[in-house]
Amino acid sequence: MARDTERIEREIERAREELASTLDELTVRANPKRVLDDGKQALLAKLQQPQVRYGLIGAGLLVAAIVVVKIIR
Repeated sequence: MARDTERIEREIERAREELASTLDELTVRANPKRVLDDGKQALLAKLQQPQVRYGLIGAGLLVAAIVVVKIIR
């Protein structure tokens, strides 16, 4: 019976350590500054893709053309 108690106590201690480690990781991941930085990096990476970059340039040119036509009329 003593061995079972010792085994259970070791399992509880291991579970506590795993929980503490998980909470530490969640604290790091949920840091607002880190989330913002990760989002910024993802956005910048997306904007570097040629399809996105040229699509935005095309949309900007279209908006500029519409504005110029509205001003001329």
